Amino acid sequence: MRVVESKLKGVKLIEPKSFGDNRGFFMESYNEVTFAEHGIVDKFIQDNHSLSKEAGVLRGLHYQLSPKGQTKLIRAVTGAIYDVVVDIRKGSPTYGEWEGYILSEHNKRQLLVPKGFAHGFCTITDNVNVLYKVDELYSPEHDSGIAWDDPELAIDWPVTFPILSEKDGKHPVLKNAVNNFTWEDES
Repeated sequence: MRVVESKLKGVKLIEPKSFGDNRGFFMESYNEVTFAEHGIVDKFIQDNHSLSKEAGVLRGLHYQLSPKGQTKLIRAVTGAIYDVVVDIRKGSPTYGEWEGYILSEHNKRQLLVPKGFAHGFCTITDNVNVLYKVDELYSPEHDSGIAWDDPELAIDWPVTFPILSEKDGKHPVLKNAVNNFTWEDES
């Protein structure tokens, strides 16, 4: 397994080893010991699965407020997504910055999104199944989000007119969003 550190401290792109032959492939998508060797020691307690039927579906930007913040481990098992993380930790040297990654059934990449980051993705193919692990249960009263098209974030999404849920179409911009995350320098 290869782990690539992001410029956004704590975000990690994970490239599992895949072993293929004429039948297909095998890979360990999660191994607690191997992940711990790479500094990933989160205890995941819930698995989530979403299906997006069309290219251009945008889900996000989501997060749960502290003390129910979630670390997520995301992967696309069918199709492909453009996955985006935004640093929302007040006082962070990268506050308000974002990074985007393509996760697909072909590259088998996974993305670790720590607490203190907003997360969203846009499907770039039809019939996309996304699986993600979280280390905190869903809490409706802590559920929050940021507008996908916040002009100050200027995220370069692969779609101009996405297919959104009603809820995702109403999120505020970052400067107006409810947010109780603060930067804690661990270096």
